[in-house]
Amino acid sequence: MLRSLLPIITIVFILVACQGDTVRRVDFAIQGIDVSRYQLAIDWPQVAQQDIHFAFVKATEGSTHLDTLFQENWAAIREAGLRRGAYHFFRPTTDPLAQAQHFIDQVELQDGDMPPVLDIEVLDDSHPALLLVSLKTWLDTIYEYYGVRPILYTNLKFYNKHLAGHFDEYPLWIARYSEEKPVLACGREWQFWQYGNRGKIMGINGYVDFNVFAGSWQELDQLSFGQHTVLSLN
Repeated sequence: MLRSLLPIITIVFILVACQGDTVRRVDFAIQGIDVSRYQLAIDWPQVAQQDIHFAFVKATEGSTHLDTLFQENWAAIREAGLRRGAYHFFRPTTDPLAQAQHFIDQVELQDGDMPPVLDIEVLDDSHPALLLVSLKTWLDTIYEYYGVRPILYTNLKFYNKHLAGHFDEYPLWIARYSEEKPVLACGREWQFWQYGNRGKIMGINGYVDFNVFAGSWQELDQLSFGQHTVLSLN
């Protein structure tokens, strides 16, 4: 009987292990999180006391959706002394100009803020070639308005399948939930890495995504809004 249950026990053990809490990495000096309304109320001063240096927060999605806690989080992150960035969840079948304008209407950047982030994770039945055109329209529009190149966020699989070899002039934020660092099909480097989505930290109820920045503080400053030195991404 025990022998017959061993495969089931093994599968359960693997599933539990895969769902374990994300362990904070110690091999990167600059660490951060990203949040949306799903984290509910956040004690940002408490978060800032735990070697968290930056936070990305969801601002908009598509051409009409605004995250209900964006403005509250946006102000509180800066007040807590953290570097902040806002992201837009892109919908490939929605007018990219309307999506860019929606983000612009909601997000005012101040000196030291990180660039706007374009979050692309789905095709929504769009053709991959048309997706690239739409992404370029959003990126160009945001770059022209804010004067800083947006960050491109996606997961490793989506990047390697649809985006590798494109938009190399834009900073890159890659999601890969693993101890192994992301390796991109085109060989380019990434700037941010979202390495786990089950992080636990005081000041936030429930799980939060953990991220790191691959460069130095000087490089992060050069990347940010209001800075005039261009960061080399080669």
